[in-house]
Amino acid sequence: MVPADQAGGVMRADLLVENIAGLDEALTAVDAFDRALVTGLLRPQPAQAAGLTELANAVSGTPLAARVAEAADKAAAGSAGEDHFVALAAARTALLGSVHDALMARVAEASGRPRGAETAPAPGGRQGANLLAAARSWLSDLARAGWQGIDHDTVSGAAHVVSAMLPDPALRRLATLLDGLAAELAASCPGSALERIPARRWGDLWSRAMLLTLPGVADAPVTGTVTGRLLPLGIDVQEHATAVQAQVHAVFEPADGTAPRLVRASVSVPKPDTVVGAGLWQLLRPHMSLLAAVSDGRSMDLAEMPVTAEGDLLWSDEHARPSEPADAFATARVALPTAIDPATAPMDRHPARIAVPVFLEGYAAQRDDEALTFTVAGHPLAVDTDRIPAAGPLTPEAVAASGACIGLLRWDAGTYRVQPLAVETTVRKKAVAIHAGGWAGGTTDKAGVRSEKAATDAVAVLRERAGRLLRK
Repeated sequence: MVPADQAGGVMRADLLVENIAGLDEALTAVDAFDRALVTGLLRPQPAQAAGLTELANAVSGTPLAARVAEAADKAAAGSAGEDHFVALAAARTALLGSVHDALMARVAEASGRPRGAETAPAPGGRQGANLLAAARSWLSDLARAGWQGIDHDTVSGAAHVVSAMLPDPALRRLATLLDGLAAELAASCPGSALERIPARRWGDLWSRAMLLTLPGVADAPVTGTVTGRLLPLGIDVQEHATAVQAQVHAVFEPADGTAPRLVRASVSVPKPDTVVGAGLWQLLRPHMSLLAAVSDGRSMDLAEMPVTAEGDLLWSDEHARPSEPADAFATARVALPTAIDPATAPMDRHPARIAVPVFLEGYAAQRDDEALTFTVAGHPLAVDTDRIPAAGPLTPEAVAASGACIGLLRWDAGTYRVQPLAVETTVRKKAVAIHAGGWAGGTTDKAGVRSEKAATDAVAVLRERAGRLLRK
């Protein structure tokens, strides 16, 4: 049966509101294990043992079954070793991976786009085996103590491991994760005083770190090179107090005429907490010429640009040059529907990592209690306006008044949501396109200019102070 027109034929929104078999059961098993980690596995109580059993039962029909069942029994008895904690982390990761795959299969069906072929990771080495073992020992201590049992002595055990790992590029990924987890836990000590514990988040960080302690898991991804034309769709900005990242989503058209594919290019930099809004672009621009091209509405020609099997361009300005004008909405209407979605690396299969470029058109926007919804061919799709950055001209009001949207389809709080990257709307009776990354290459907008000037002043002061300290 041919479906009714779904927003220009691009998205079958009806599929995004249907239940997915087994999804709730998988998440329930993950939550049961996370509750066991809250109070710790040194002296488990019956409720914790039940949570461990639920996790083991959830993977009973998989190759992990025997090892996880043994690990659950040992943990329930309070005698789990490091290998048992690794098995439990693997089971939790596998369940969330299955949720990711089910959600992505539904997205592929709704968008009608082909998926990229999966690539098996190359066998890893055994660099830093002693440091990996030390990290695994610390993570095991955390599991025994539980989030309610953490104190500064327990958390500080990560410091020497992280400092020893950071100089080694092969271990830096795990070191950064351990450092971030330790910082969050240190800020929450003592755990016994916490009123609310982010059990899912800390469970995610713990299980991911535990698996990264296995030799080879954190090895660099398989890479190749690509030559052709890059057609940007939009920029996703993620800002934290001390860092900011800009990730460009784009369609890549290979020079050899093979099928177009979706790719990403990212740049991350540290930042002072006084640099906000449009001032962020001053920190990012020097590291990626692509940002100016997106702001100017231009494509880029790539020559032998390194790329991973998962579609992440390892950006180098030496391999790129600005090319002809390229309208993002023309790309979304013409090139996006046939672009191949990239495969996802095994360690990245998690619902929180889902961010799929989509194009919506002909919807009706509705506000209800500050929440915004697009009704697409009669079916509601939540709009995540909280992710719209202050570093660009796009606003929730512009999104609410729009008639077409380029966005990232995400899954959060049990439902699919679209994060707007750009919209087509009407301003003073004129049709205009407004992009979240519209100020990436600079702006004449009054608010943007003020923000850039404030950032310039803040950075100048910080440089002067840093220079003064270095001269002492």
